[in-house]
Amino acid sequence: MSRRFGLVAISIIITATLVGGTFGRHKKPLLAARETTPAKGVTAGKVEDDFREALDTVSANYAGEVDYEKANQAAIQGMLWTLDPHSTFFPRDEFKKMREDQDSRIYGIGVNILRHRDGVYVQSAVENTPAARAGLRYGDRIVEVNGLDARDWSTDQVSKRVRGDRGETVTLKVERAGALAPLYFTIMRDAVPVPSIRAAFMVRPGTGYIGLTGSFQHTTGDELRKAISDLQEQGLKQLVLDLRNNPGGLLDQAIAVASQFLPRGQVIVSIRGREYNEPIVHKSTGADYKDFPLVVLVNRNSASASEIVAGAIQDHDRGLIVGETSFGKGLVQRVFLLPLGTGLHLTMAKYYTPSGRLIQRDYSNGSLHDYYARHELDDQKSATAPAPSDPTKSGQVPPRPQPAPTPNGPAYKSSAGRVFYGGGGITPDIIVKPMDFSSPGRRRISEAAFFFVRELAAGLVPGLESYRVAAPQYGRTPHPTDYPVNDRVIEAFRSFVKRDGTFGLSGAHIDADLDFVKMRIRAEILTAAFGSEAGNRVTLESDPQLLRAIEALPDAKRLAESVYQGKPVG
Repeated sequence: MSRRFGLVAISIIITATLVGGTFGRHKKPLLAARETTPAKGVTAGKVEDDFREALDTVSANYAGEVDYEKANQAAIQGMLWTLDPHSTFFPRDEFKKMREDQDSRIYGIGVNILRHRDGVYVQSAVENTPAARAGLRYGDRIVEVNGLDARDWSTDQVSKRVRGDRGETVTLKVERAGALAPLYFTIMRDAVPVPSIRAAFMVRPGTGYIGLTGSFQHTTGDELRKAISDLQEQGLKQLVLDLRNNPGGLLDQAIAVASQFLPRGQVIVSIRGREYNEPIVHKSTGADYKDFPLVVLVNRNSASASEIVAGAIQDHDRGLIVGETSFGKGLVQRVFLLPLGTGLHLTMAKYYTPSGRLIQRDYSNGSLHDYYARHELDDQKSATAPAPSDPTKSGQVPPRPQPAPTPNGPAYKSSAGRVFYGGGGITPDIIVKPMDFSSPGRRRISEAAFFFVRELAAGLVPGLESYRVAAPQYGRTPHPTDYPVNDRVIEAFRSFVKRDGTFGLSGAHIDADLDFVKMRIRAEILTAAFGSEAGNRVTLESDPQLLRAIEALPDAKRLAESVYQGKPVG
C-alpha cells in the first residue's frame, strides 16, 4: 500500500470513528450472542470454538515463540475488516493517543516535523510549548531520541518517541545548519494544544478564511465561535470555511459547527441504525452567523463530521461547496472499551443529510486499499471536467452542481430545488482541481527549497545574511517586504541546486516553474521566521480552490437570499 493511502486511511479511521457520539462504556463480549444465527448456519459460538481450536493448535505445534498479543489483535482486526472499512481495533498506545487527540491536546514537546531525504527535520516549534521554549527551530535534523539513533526513522516513529507522560523528559540530539557540533536538548513534556482550527485570518478586505482542518474535537464549536468573533472585529463580511483534509470526529461538534450557520430547528443530520427504533434527528440549536455569505471548501479527504457540515449547508442552500467530491464516509461508530486499555470501534448506524442523502460510498467490492485509493483516481477524473459557464451571474438561477453528478439511487432536492444524489460523498457545487504538489518536478523543487532555506535562515548564503532568522517571531502577520524572494534569492537558489547536484533540477526546470519556486521558498522562509501558520498563508495565497471559493461568494449570497425569504445576506 502506498504511503499516501496509509496516511489517508489511518487519519480517517482514527478521527472519524467517533462521529456516532461519545465514548460508550460497553464491555459486552462480541462473541457472547450465540443465539444469533447468520446465513449458512455459522453462529458466533462456532466462530469462537474454531478460533480457540486454531489457537490451541498453534500453541502446541508452532516452531517458534508466539506473540499472543499480536495474534489476538490481528484476529480481531481481521474480523472487523470483513464487516466494513471503518470498524477497527485500537491497541493500547493508539487508543490512548486517539483519546488525547479528541481532548484537543497531547502530551509531548510541541514540534512540527517532516521527513526529508536523509532524516526527520523540525519544520517549526509550536508557540508557547516546551520545544519553542527550549529553542528548537526550523531545519534542525533530529538524529537521536533518548540516545536511540533516529536518522532512519519515519516522522511517526519520531513522534511516538517524543510523546509521553506529562512531566517526563525527552532528550534530543540535533544537527543544526552552521553549528560546528551536534546540539542536545533535554525537554520536559507538557500539554500541547492540538486545535481544530489551524488558521483564521482576513484573506481579503471583508473576506475571512477559517481553516477547520484539524479533526472535530471537544473544543471545535467554541474554537469556531471565537475565530469568527475575532474576524468580525477585523471587518468580516463574508467567510470561506475550509474543511479540506478534515477526517471527521465528534458528532456533537459537527452539530455545533453547522448550528452556527443554520437557523434554529433546521435538520443537520439524521442517524439510522439497528439500535434505534426511529431515526435520531439532530437539528440546529440556532445560528449565530446566518447573515453573511458562506462558501465551504472540501476535498477527497474531507470525511464524516466534515461531510455532515458540508451536506447540511448544501441541502439548506445556506452556502456553496467548492473543491472536490468528499471522501464519502457515512458510517457511525461506537467505542467499546476492551480489557487492558484497548478499544474497538464498531459500526452501529449510518448518517443521512437533511434531504435524506446517504453519503457513504460503496465498499462491497474491492479491497481495503481500493476503498481508500480508488476514489482518489475517480475524483481526479471528475475534477478534470472544464468549469462550465455560471448561469448565476444574473442572480436569477440558483447554482447547480457542476459538473452534474452521475445518478446513484434516488434524487434528493435542496431547499432551492437543486438535485443531488447520495452514495458517493458530497459533490461540490463548483469542482476545482487542487494545486499540484505531487508531480516529480514539484516534489524536487519543494525538497530543494527546504534545504536551501535551511542554509538561508542560518545566515550561510553569501550576500543574503540579512535573511538570517535568529529566533522565530510567533504570531506576526507577514508583510510583502518581509524576506522578499527577489532575483538575488533566486540566483542563490540556482547556485545552491547546481552545487548540491542531488535534487535533479536544472536551470530550465526552475525557469519553467518559477512562480512555484518563489512560492515554496517564501513559504519556507516565513515558516522559519514566523511559524508554520505564516508559511501556510503563503501557499493559500496561490491556492486555486481558495481563489475560486472567494469568487463564488457573491453567488453564495444570492443563493441564500433566494431561500431565506428574500432576506438580505451580507
